[in-house]
Amino acid sequence: MKKSLDTQISTWEMAKQSGLSREEYETLCVKLRRNPNYAELGIFSSMYSEHCSYKSSRKYLKRFPTKGKRVLQGPGENAGILDIGHGWAVAFKMESHNHPSFIEPYQGAATGVGGILRDIFTMGARPIALMDSLCFGEAKNPKTPSLV
Repeated sequence: MKKSLDTQISTWEMAKQSGLSREEYETLCVKLRRNPNYAELGIFSSMYSEHCSYKSSRKYLKRFPTKGKRVLQGPGENAGILDIGHGWAVAFKMESHNHPSFIEPYQGAATGVGGILRDIFTMGARPIALMDSLCFGEAKNPKTPSLV
């Protein structure tokens, strides 16, 4: 009989395949006081992915100024908003969709753009320009030609 997902105990190898570092997996085991089950491992690996937690880029993002007399909305909401004078404001949004775009390039990029538009609209703004920067990886990688 096959174990259900909530009873199957995870291993370091499973965590590694889920994108977790050994340190992250060990921290999870310590906090739970046991190895996580398969379902918990899936939840944790999603929450601590670059896409959700910005674990590798957060240190760089923190360098940007977030407060000032023209900052109407800083980080934490759907989009940042700056007062540009004369009753006008501009909303900015950046989305990291690297992993979803790697797995499924076209749909990953499309949902990234959709998320940006959603967040601009939820702040009561209207988009007037949009840029989607795409990176394809090394030319030697066998998957790269199928992305270009």
